[in-house]
Amino acid sequence: MANVSKKLPQFTLGVEEEYMIIDPVTRDLRSHMSKIVEGGKITLKEQVKAEMHQSVVEVGTNICQNVAEARKEVAFLRNKIFELASVQGLVVGASSTHPFSKWQDQEITDDPRYHDIVNELKDIARSNLIFGLHVHVGIENRETALQLMNQACYFLPHIYALTTNSPFWEGRNTGFKAFRAKVFAKFPRTGLPEYFDSVQSYDNFLEILVKTNCIDNPKKIWWDLRMHPFFSTIEFRICDMCLTVDETICIVALIQAVVAKLYKLLLSNTSFNIYRIALIRENKFRAARNGVDGLLIDFGRKIEVPTKELIMELLDFVEDVVDELGSREEINYVHKILERGTGADQQLDVYEKTGSLEAVVDFITSKFTEGI
Repeated sequence: MANVSKKLPQFTLGVEEEYMIIDPVTRDLRSHMSKIVEGGKITLKEQVKAEMHQSVVEVGTNICQNVAEARKEVAFLRNKIFELASVQGLVVGASSTHPFSKWQDQEITDDPRYHDIVNELKDIARSNLIFGLHVHVGIENRETALQLMNQACYFLPHIYALTTNSPFWEGRNTGFKAFRAKVFAKFPRTGLPEYFDSVQSYDNFLEILVKTNCIDNPKKIWWDLRMHPFFSTIEFRICDMCLTVDETICIVALIQAVVAKLYKLLLSNTSFNIYRIALIRENKFRAARNGVDGLLIDFGRKIEVPTKELIMELLDFVEDVVDELGSREEINYVHKILERGTGADQQLDVYEKTGSLEAVVDFITSKFTEGI
């Protein structure tokens, strides 16, 4: 008689997106976030919040039991922010950098938290005019969460490549599919997390930073993947903002499936290989530069492999958990991204055809509520 496999935990989800507020005439960013946030507080309450720059609005879902719930919440939030912006005569877009806006022209939100960050980091903070997608996956046990975090690092460049959506910066084609990470890298405590062998060593690390006034709370660790200091989640922070809801939910589903598969391996007393962060950093750089069109390193075989091939291998890796999670349709959207190109590919295509960064902005805003 075959062994009955253990049922996976639910792996609840939380999704945070950061949107750009845009003037429909100039196509430039507008420091008008406060009115949108104030309007949103009535219906969205804590699901909408200000960010450091007044041209950025952040939204977050409630705790979602599955990917289908996450889709409903993200779609609802995008619709609501679109409506609130329309009332102010503004439009909204989802890209990780604005094609031509300059950070020097943007106002900082009048909030003690942001004043403290600017006071500490100066122009590093003021120039951080970027927009990200953060995905939380619920894991109750911190020791398990740390093990999964250590192992999931290997897959971050694969996931990142699929989300690349920031090719322009201050009016220039940067040559990168995802320039956002290069902007954010100026901050301390960013990038890929180092390996920790126990929760105690992780907590000791945090304690030293707090005691020596490097940080006043653990939220100021801005790694690409972290154990959240206040929620029972691991938080994937590497992703660029996705143009559409379909792309966002595809990435959410893929992240959940990676965590579920790694957990399933733990149940079998096995684990995924843990590679040096310095090696994974090489793949992250390649993903940022070339998106899904370049080569990543297969560390097991010690060869370069087309990124698309490794992404297909990733889909094979998570295949046996997808149906239990109920996310096959959302995961299958990866094929559409590979076929059509990422947000960066689409932005660059518009620019190549029109020679106009304003046309690129129009394209970004036209995609914001697509498929809702």
